[in-house]
Amino acid sequence: MQRARAIFLVAAPDRPGLVARLAGFFYRLELNILDASNHSDLYAEGGTPRFFMRLDVDLERLACTRAALEESFGELARTLEATWSVRYTDVIQRIAILVTTEAACLYDLILRQRAGELPCEIALVIGNRPALESVAAGFRIPFVVLPVTPETKRAQERQLLELIGRHHVDLIVLARYMQILTQDFLAEAPPAINIHHGFLPAFQGARPYQQAHERGVKMIGATAHYVTADLDQGPIIEQDVARVTHEMGPDELARVGRDVERVVLARAVRAHLERRLLVEGRRTIVL
Repeated sequence: MQRARAIFLVAAPDRPGLVARLAGFFYRLELNILDASNHSDLYAEGGTPRFFMRLDVDLERLACTRAALEESFGELARTLEATWSVRYTDVIQRIAILVTTEAACLYDLILRQRAGELPCEIALVIGNRPALESVAAGFRIPFVVLPVTPETKRAQERQLLELIGRHHVDLIVLARYMQILTQDFLAEAPPAINIHHGFLPAFQGARPYQQAHERGVKMIGATAHYVTADLDQGPIIEQDVARVTHEMGPDELARVGRDVERVVLARAVRAHLERRLLVEGRRTIVL
């Protein structure tokens, strides 16, 4: 069994000596830094350079409580005018997957989680239709159907929040969930990641691959992003593309698109679970 580690994410105004001060904090506690990555953004919004760092720290020799560690680190962060967060690797994160009728991404996430590629537990699958209940049942994952109409959307989202809270969910993954989440829901919910069928902005609305075929595209892709109240405008986490040709019909384009969507969504979820993402305004820093 792997030893417990703490993963710290830090964002601060850039200045000389930040790496030394952060590394020195753990050196004084005799804690080994197993991995560290940092980036200074010289083009940050507002004109003030910004500093970002991820530290993966071995806790084997931790001589105080985790609460005391966080309190001490918080004191250092205040002197650096930094925002920060920490998560411990022996506290397994729990995810809820929201679906409608398309199974490709759901299957992929479950299989990757079962293979150990995604360090999490799948707490439950929630569908606004019952079409994928058999998929969840095949892996013995709880499945809940919460139908929704424009008239019942607010009540349905309250039910969603109740389920997410009851199952102690840390992350929501929209695996081709064909509903827009409201600002009221997002304000109370844990972070949510969505997969979009293309580089954003892209073909919007229904039948995206039919639109792509009509436009004679030569490349299709997918974008995974955090969900915000602005439709498909959240901070982008991961993107990829695949080449296509004029010989492919809409069904073939959809098949290629599903392949890209699966990979991009899995990469985004893994990056979040491994604490490699810092959200800065409308974009992400991936460390």
